[in-house]
Amino acid sequence: MSQGPWAYPEELRAALGGLGLSPTADTPPALVREAVGDLYRVELRRVRDRLLAQAIPKTEYLGHVIALRKKYWMLTLPPPAWERICRSQDTETT
Repeated sequence: MSQGPWAYPEELRAALGGLGLSPTADTPPALVREAVGDLYRVELRRVRDRLLAQAIPKTEYLGHVIALRKKYWMLTLPPPAWERICRSQDTETT
């Protein structure tokens, strides 16, 4: 795992804040991505459970899943991309 300091871009920081996450310059991107993935799976299971309990109609299920995918858009970035975009400008790349 690479060392910081890490500089999370504002767009990513805002999206993470909406999920209740607030990484610092010492928080590795891999750890943050793992936490985001965990939150996504919890929410996805919750929607599935609501479907199975017939709390949401089957016709609306896909819309809920798509909304979650949009909310967790940052998971479309592979782990190496997280490190690249969060690398501090002060960090020397060799």
